[in-house]
Amino acid sequence: MRYSLTALGLVAALALSGCDSDSKSTTAAPATLPSTACGTYTGQGCAPASKRVDLTRPTFSSPTKITNQLFPISRLYSALLLGHVDDKPFRTETTLLPGTRTVTWNGEQIPVLVSQYMAYLDGRLEEVALDRYAQADDGSVWYFGEDVFDYRNGAIAVTEGTWLAGREGPAAMIMPADPKVGDVYRTENAPGIVFEEVTVTSVGETVAGPRGPVEGGMIAAELHSDGTSEDKVFAPGYGEFRTAGGGDLEALALAVPTDALPGPMPVELASLAESAEGILELARIGDWEGASVTVTHMNAAWTTLRAGNPPPMIAARLGENLAALMRSVTGQKPARTAQKAIDVTQSVLDLELRYRPPAEIDTARFYLWTQQLRVHAAAKDLAGVIGDVAVLEWIRDRIAHTLDAAGRSEIDSRLRALRAATDARNLAAAADHAARMGARLRGLTDG
Repeated sequence: MRYSLTALGLVAALALSGCDSDSKSTTAAPATLPSTACGTYTGQGCAPASKRVDLTRPTFSSPTKITNQLFPISRLYSALLLGHVDDKPFRTETTLLPGTRTVTWNGEQIPVLVSQYMAYLDGRLEEVALDRYAQADDGSVWYFGEDVFDYRNGAIAVTEGTWLAGREGPAAMIMPADPKVGDVYRTENAPGIVFEEVTVTSVGETVAGPRGPVEGGMIAAELHSDGTSEDKVFAPGYGEFRTAGGGDLEALALAVPTDALPGPMPVELASLAESAEGILELARIGDWEGASVTVTHMNAAWTTLRAGNPPPMIAARLGENLAALMRSVTGQKPARTAQKAIDVTQSVLDLELRYRPPAEIDTARFYLWTQQLRVHAAAKDLAGVIGDVAVLEWIRDRIAHTLDAAGRSEIDSRLRALRAATDARNLAAAADHAARMGARLRGLTDG
């Protein structure tokens, strides 16, 4: 499953199975599921079958209506997690994709929701996964497999570990309906391909959330194939909330609609976004006086926003990047200034997610990555450009439904031209394609 720091690297590039469907299961099934062997490399360390709560055969009447508060994927439209891995900044974005897919398991055709997971390490694309989920009639949530793409130097590097229920193994419970201390369940259960076993260690916990304390949290220990384990926290309205192990950390920074706020977006937030984009252009033309004045205004806007207690993890990252941006402007460093302007904008968009629809934020993120590609191209960073193209292709899948047929066709065509220029190692042409595509997307979506 996603959110497992130790699982980074077990991937494959297989397509999603099935098609849109709302069909219901009609096939009778056994009352219990078989208890498979322990999936660790040594075959030891797993809990006894008597502790497991995932051996009752689930039924699925309304599988895409996921109401389990500890795994509310059908309402988790967009979530952001931040942290660090190997002392490098780590970031993940999860997005509920539109529509459903169908997975065939034990002769049943079960509609599932698909969530897109994108992970970045030190600003570079690290991993993408497409995860399939459905809720059983008893309220438990089940995991029906994943397609995973592990990136190195901008390109897919490994094609191992993807699994699909009914093909490599059974569907796996990812959250019980009413978890209790001592409950054991396997969130991935295809030994030799993927394996994770979870033991609930505490319930009813209060955890620190993006907007304050969150009650009703659950803590669990997750056992992996190699025998290592890590602690995970789940919280109502958020699902997986925090993962820590081996000194690494991945924690929920913001989720919508859980953390959405009513009312208009603060003017200071809009000012920060406009100013950061302005500095990006000022750095390109070497107008350091203008950049200095602009970054001063940005600091004033941020001082006002910070007094409103924004989500702490996003605030910390934005503050660090804004300070680095000021140093870069003072030192008149064009490349560094451009990069820090992009980093600041990314955090500003994260904060705007509380006020704007997720699709609008993803459209803005798409545009931002066209600018990131231009920065990498100017630095002659081919690996960076290749990875940026991949990011754009994946974000396209989040926003395609917001465009009409002609708009989708045009953006797809421009992405193909961008990919062709990148494959030809023509960085100047790639930067030009990116600039034109970003501007065109704004033309298609503004107003």
